[in-house]
Amino acid sequence: MKAITKTNFQFPGQTSFYQGKVRDVYSLSNNLLVMVASDRISAFDVVLPKGIPGKGQVLNQIANFFLDATSDIVPNWKTVMADPMVTIGQKAEPFKVEMVIRGYLTGHAWRTYKSGGRELCGVALAEGMVENQAFAEAIITPTTKADQGLHDEDISREAILAQGIVSESDYLQLEKYTRALFQRGQEMARERGLILVDTKYEFGKNADGEIILIDEIHTPDSSRYFYAKGYEERLSKGEAQRQLSKEFVREWLMANGFQGKEGQTVPEMTEAFVQEVSERYAELFEKITGQEFNADNSSDPMQRMEENIVKHLKQLA
Repeated sequence: MKAITKTNFQFPGQTSFYQGKVRDVYSLSNNLLVMVASDRISAFDVVLPKGIPGKGQVLNQIANFFLDATSDIVPNWKTVMADPMVTIGQKAEPFKVEMVIRGYLTGHAWRTYKSGGRELCGVALAEGMVENQAFAEAIITPTTKADQGLHDEDISREAILAQGIVSESDYLQLEKYTRALFQRGQEMARERGLILVDTKYEFGKNADGEIILIDEIHTPDSSRYFYAKGYEERLSKGEAQRQLSKEFVREWLMANGFQGKEGQTVPEMTEAFVQEVSERYAELFEKITGQEFNADNSSDPMQRMEENIVKHLKQLA
């Protein structure tokens, strides 16, 4: 499989094009979005130089799986999965915050804690905790939604309200949705022998002023999963948890001297490493959905995507 790292389609009624870290988003005049999950991979807010074959398909199909599984909790932007790598849905005005929720002390939260921090986004962290330990109750640690090229920043609920980034009534609803979605995700993960450790959600308002879930949900790019089997034993021994997430890519980068800081250079991504990442993404798809991952091996994936998108846009016209 060849990694698809860039698209450049022109659709009828297209009004704008936006390239995010991973997704290519096409806005149409009929209030629809065409969102292509590319094979680009980012870490520390930096797009890495090589794409990961199959990654976009994995992200798109997992996101669709969970959008369908949580639509009873909160309405979402999806209209149709038009292609293994493409979803078409309704436009929304995004809230300027990402709702991060953490059930365990790991990743960024652990790095903050290990350095002596006992507060994260205005949430107090108990003394005496160890890496990967569960919080008594999941904590919400929002971040600002940065413009392209800028880093997302931690922010507290109090600062969000004080700065008027989100109204109090809307923000309280976002918190309610966030906790309900996380609970559903944890329940579904548990059924598959996994622990949903932490994740992030993005919300917006559609043309009717309704709050909807947008973007992806419970994918390895937005979430961290541990294997449930052996979790307690590894925790008691202070050993690293077996996990399915993008964290191992961050760890590989850090081990090779890169954390996205000024002056640092992304280490060489060998073909073996790219293949390992690709296999991990496929593994997570199968583990979390219980379905076999069938990588699309089209001879011309760009043509396939374009034909599928145009066909569905005609049906939605």
